[in-house]
Amino acid sequence: MAPRRLRRALSATVFMLLVVPAVATAASTAGTGLSDPVNQWLPSSAGATWTYQWSDSVYSPTSTNERYTLSSARGTSFSVDWTTNNLGNSPYSIPTAGTMDFTRSVGGLLAVNWSSTPAPPQFPILCSSPSSCPNSLAGSFFMFTWGSRAPVLQEPLLAGSTWSSVGGANDDVTSDNRYVGTDRVVVPAFPKGVPAAKVESSVTQGGALGDPYGSGVRTVWWVRGVGPVKIDFRHTGGEVQGAQLLRTNLTPRPLPPDANYFPLKLGQHLRFRWRNSKHMRKWSTQQFTVSQIVNNTARVDVKSLSGPIRLVGSYELSTRLTGVISVAAATKAVSGAKFPALGPRSAPKSRRRHFFTPFDLMLFGFNPILPGYPVLGQSWKSVAGSSDFKTFGVTGQSKILGFASVRTKAGRFRALAVKTTLKQSGFAFGSGSRTSYFAPRTGLVKLVFHHRDGSVSTVERLK
Repeated sequence: MAPRRLRRALSATVFMLLVVPAVATAASTAGTGLSDPVNQWLPSSAGATWTYQWSDSVYSPTSTNERYTLSSARGTSFSVDWTTNNLGNSPYSIPTAGTMDFTRSVGGLLAVNWSSTPAPPQFPILCSSPSSCPNSLAGSFFMFTWGSRAPVLQEPLLAGSTWSSVGGANDDVTSDNRYVGTDRVVVPAFPKGVPAAKVESSVTQGGALGDPYGSGVRTVWWVRGVGPVKIDFRHTGGEVQGAQLLRTNLTPRPLPPDANYFPLKLGQHLRFRWRNSKHMRKWSTQQFTVSQIVNNTARVDVKSLSGPIRLVGSYELSTRLTGVISVAAATKAVSGAKFPALGPRSAPKSRRRHFFTPFDLMLFGFNPILPGYPVLGQSWKSVAGSSDFKTFGVTGQSKILGFASVRTKAGRFRALAVKTTLKQSGFAFGSGSRTSYFAPRTGLVKLVFHHRDGSVSTVERLK
């Protein structure tokens, strides 16, 4: 939606910019690279095996053991085969075999394809027609990917994370998923217990002959470096499915930090004020509203409340494994303050950045704003030749310094401090040192930008 028009007054500036993110380097420094086969929520390390036991309270009360084996891996994609043969199963168990293909993306784990023996005839039909129905819930991997193929698990997995997903052969099964925190879970593979990330899902299927069975509430416990170790699926029709990991040759990895330093939720209102010690000594107060979220990309609208800058605009911010990424921005402003020009010289003046809002100051330079899983001492740099460099013309580096006590009108916070050095050749106002403070469950609470022209921009969170 285009910003509303502003009556021309004072000195007017109009600015529109699309920012396409560069390939961020922060993920690799945190040990969360997509190509790492081990440190994942579902590893793809050579020779990996998992043996599960599952049952269904109505349609398969006798437990079935299944062995899953990594069959191939290339880059971020891999395949897992499974069988129930030679595992000591009862004649009343469910014989199955198949293959499921996965790929890791910056948005999370995807189940891209599968092939298997048909669903057992006694199970509900999970299609609108009984002929050639490829859908099945007879198996552990089917349980945790049902309605959640894209993605199976969103990343980064942070406190308060929620996401929607789809699944089924025709993407006609949907799920609303939420990360509810960590839990210590005991299963035969880990009899002393193991830390796990707990994900709850509300799954809905409509139009299938057996759609009450295709719907329900599912809980999956994920262990880093291993995969799902326990599944509990309460179907709308009253049936209960369960699966647990019996054994594996994989070793659990430490859970990544799950503090969310940049939470964005639909309808959320954020209020800031900012000023510059030399060019705008009066505070400009602005309100940001999260107006839309799709696939963990949020549109945040901004409007002025008081002060020398009158504006409307919007920003698009994506949270991915590579971090919080600025995707796009568009603002229209009428300013009573006159700021020095920004570069780069390679861009026409109508396409150059301006500092009108706290978000302009926060995202200026290069992506990501924050890594996906921030850790102390982590650093990332501007990437030469990237779209960020073409847009901003800024070189520099960001580094996570640690925690600091920050107090604003919004309260007192223990915030993560991120220091960024920036150099925009030929433009002192676009160069300098910026320290941004992000509080868990809150987001940006303060920012101080020391420009090389001697001025200082200060941002404070009000609400």
